Amino acid sequence: MSNSQPMRTYLTTLVALIAFAGNSVLCRLALGEQQIDAASFTAIRLLAGAVTLAILIGVARQNSVNSAKGSWWSGFMLFAYAACFSFAYLYLDTGIGALILFAAVQLSMVGISMVKGARLSVGEGFGIALAFSGLVWLLAPNEQISISWLGFGLMLVAGGAWGVYTLNGRGSNSASRDTCYNFWRSLPFLVLLLPWLLMDSNLSAEGVVLAVVSGALASGLGYWIWYLALAGLSASQAAVLQLLVPIIAALGGWLFASEGLGLNFVVSASLVLGGILLTIYSRASMEKVTKKDSQNEQPT
Repeated sequence: MSNSQPMRTYLTTLVALIAFAGNSVLCRLALGEQQIDAASFTAIRLLAGAVTLAILIGVARQNSVNSAKGSWWSGFMLFAYAACFSFAYLYLDTGIGALILFAAVQLSMVGISMVKGARLSVGEGFGIALAFSGLVWLLAPNEQISISWLGFGLMLVAGGAWGVYTLNGRGSNSASRDTCYNFWRSLPFLVLLLPWLLMDSNLSAEGVVLAVVSGALASGLGYWIWYLALAGLSASQAAVLQLLVPIIAALGGWLFASEGLGLNFVVSASLVLGGILLTIYSRASMEKVTKKDSQNEQPT
């Protein structure tokens, strides 16, 4: 049994990371080719994710003894992330959008922790500066790619919302159950998209299918599988492995949407992901030292 556990962790981690990257690919395919409008994509994605998670919880028979029910704040952050994510992909290529999103998530989480009083080590500071320089490099005028400032800003907001959502969910007794409730709680906020749903609605069968797949498989099932994978991963391992998501998304955009990667993207991705890796490593090292010092201070 012990031999099968690592293999299960490897497989669930791989599937979850592909699912997360798949959200960027599916969204870009749907919106870049104008198969569906951004507001409708968001609504269908969230509804499909909510239904899928409810079914999975029912099949897993997670009973009502578990009190995890998410929160309205998390539901709103989930909506904000999904909506800004969709609208951003009207203007950004797959890999670029995923890179900006991932950087925004990590930097926002570090920033919020600092506001709450967390100390920033030298390594973390250098890592953040390196990741930020990668975003600056991405935005620098060049002949290879031209970044939309509107798309960039929307994806920054999406990443910030997801960072808040992640921090708000730490310490959950049942992450999958909380996520299910948060998906359902996000649905009432779709009323904020009514102006776009009424004026710019554009639905095609292919666009609806892509939105359903994004919500049901890449989001709902993807999160469920990721929580299974986390049982065999440390926090630092999980954080480092997520560095693969923008890379997988960029490869997906190249493979399915014929999007070029280009030297500028490669340099930017190296700076951003390298900086975040350094930040994660420095944070993990500092936590180990803090934990060791705390243990040494205990009376014997």
